[in-house]
Amino acid sequence: QVQLVESGGGLVQAGGSLRLSCAASGSISSIRTMGWYRQAPGQERELVAYIISSGTTNYADPVKGRFTISGDNAKKTVSLQMNSLKPEDTAVYVCYAGRFGGSTSWGQGIQVTVSS
Repeated sequence: QVQLVESGGGLVQAGGSLRLSCAASGSISSIRTMGWYRQAPGQERELVAYIISSGTTNYADPVKGRFTISGDNAKKTVSLQMNSLKPEDTAVYVCYAGRFGGSTSWGQGIQVTVSS
C-alpha cells in the first residue's frame, strides 16, 4: 500500500502564490506517476498536473504557465508551485500516486482558497 501526506495550501489573495507538497510512504517503489487533482464545490474533479517517474510532466490548460510540478523520484515526493493564483483556483487539491499495475492511491486533500 501507499500512503500520501499533503502539506501547504491555505488562503491567499489573487495574484499570490502557494506551494503544495505531497510525500508518499509504504510501497513507494510501485509508484510510476504522482500528481494533483482538484475539486471545487459543485464541480467535477479536475486533473491539475502530474509527473511521471521519467520526469515528464503534464498540465491542465487552465494552469499552464502558472503552476509548476516537480518531484523527487527516489523519495517519491511531489510539489506543486502555484503562482498568479486566481479565485477560480479555489478548490480542494488532492495528491495521487499512480502505481505500476494500474491502482491509484489518494491523499486526504488540502484546501486552497484564493480571495479576490
